[in-house]
Amino acid sequence: MEYLIAFVVGGLICVIGQILLDTTKLTPGHILVIFLVIGVALGAIGIYEPLAKFAEAGATVPILGFGHTLSKGAIEGAKSKGLLGAFLGGLEASAGAVAAAILFGYIMAILSYPKTKK
Repeated sequence: MEYLIAFVVGGLICVIGQILLDTTKLTPGHILVIFLVIGVALGAIGIYEPLAKFAEAGATVPILGFGHTLSKGAIEGAKSKGLLGAFLGGLEASAGAVAAAILFGYIMAILSYPKTKK
C-alpha cells in the first residue's frame, strides 16, 4: 500500500506540472522554480511535513520535496546558529542529495553513449 500511495501522490504532482506545461506559456524552468518555491513555502508553514510522512518517497523525491528539505534545514539552522544558520541550514540539509545527483549523473555520462538528433 505504501508504494501505491507514493505512486499516486508523486503522480499527481507530476500531473500538475504537465497540466501547467500544456496549458500555459511557462517553460519547464519556470515550473521547476515555481514547484521549488511552493515546496519551500509549504515546508515553512508546516503543511508539507504531514504530506511527506503520508506519501514518503511520493512527496520527498519530486522537486517539491527538495524545497521542503531546504526550508526545513534553514529553519533548523536558524534555530541553532542564528541568521547565518538560516543560510547554511538548507545547504547542509540538502548536500547529500545534491552530491548524489552529481555523482550519479557523472557516472551515467561516462557509461552512456549520447547521440545527436538529426
